[in-house]
Amino acid sequence: MARKQIPAEALIHLRQRLDGLPSRCPERRILIKETAALYGVSTDTLYRSLRQGSRPKALNRADSGTPRKLSQKEMELYCEVIAAFKIRTSNKKGRHISTVRAIELLEEYGMETPQGFIKPPEGLLTRSTVNYYLKTWGYDQARMTRQPPAVRFQATHSNECWHFDKAVRRTEYSARRHAALVHLI
Repeated sequence: MARKQIPAEALIHLRQRLDGLPSRCPERRILIKETAALYGVSTDTLYRSLRQGSRPKALNRADSGTPRKLSQKEMELYCEVIAAFKIRTSNKKGRHISTVRAIELLEEYGMETPQGFIKPPEGLLTRSTVNYYLKTWGYDQARMTRQPPAVRFQATHSNECWHFDKAVRRTEYSARRHAALVHLI
């Protein structure tokens, strides 16, 4: 059975008329009953529509950004291992093992890590999910191999001393020693 829809304009108009009446006014109840009868819905459905109409709809799911198949800690561990696979297998041209192959190797053979032996069950990790979390958490190839930005070496005050060379140069030391020896003779 198709669900009856109340037009949005009708809900807005009803909301405006209800806002003009006191909260416990019997005219509100009559207005709700008449509108419900006009559109062929129950009063409960009309109240529900009024309640949901004022609520903004979320753009993303409530659990957006968190893995559904595993815990976030486990998924992050698997992503770290796969990112290490990719970096370790990259050549001078920047080519590296694919995510699919890294997942296959991890599922088939597993890997020994400082946290212990890791071997996910077959079919748990998918290419799209792993690539999404690699990029989201910053484990993608571009960010992992990027050089850190250069930081300018600058003093906070104009007369601040950053460098002090205490070492005596060999030529100066030899000249002074030679002068001291000549003076003794």
